[in-house]
Amino acid sequence: MDELNRRDFAGMLAALLGTVTLAGANAEGQTAAPAGAPAGAAPRPMKALTSGVFKPQPGKGMQGGHESHQFLAGMLSGGTIRLEMHESVQQVGAPHEAVGTHKHSEIWLVQRGVGTLYLNGTEYQMQAGDVGICCAGDEHWIANKADAELAYFVVTVGPPE
Repeated sequence: MDELNRRDFAGMLAALLGTVTLAGANAEGQTAAPAGAPAGAAPRPMKALTSGVFKPQPGKGMQGGHESHQFLAGMLSGGTIRLEMHESVQQVGAPHEAVGTHKHSEIWLVQRGVGTLYLNGTEYQMQAGDVGICCAGDEHWIANKADAELAYFVVTVGPPE
């Protein structure tokens, strides 16, 4: 496959947004009750996203060889699709993310370095400019198994969780 440029990436993102299936009781712009809340507690409302420009928010610093800066998180108009975007950096030798599965789908765009993307038992190598997609329900993680820092953007889209 030829290199993927920003226009191709935007087209893939639009296609993913257009094919998201929605489910769950929280489909009205809400997410799960806050951690530590009593069983049956009401879900908290999520911020409604509007068109605009989003700057990275301050991170918590490097923790365990990982650092993350969120750009945006909230509900698209209509209140049924949650969208989130952040930038992550993994240092050399940092442990991979926890193995995860979600109701949402994820898209990774590698900015610099070489990463290993694990999807349902198979590892794929990703380098700067590569895009990886994980559909809802897939088991996954991403790791820096190279000898230089790994930096990538993550876009998540799907029902509120």
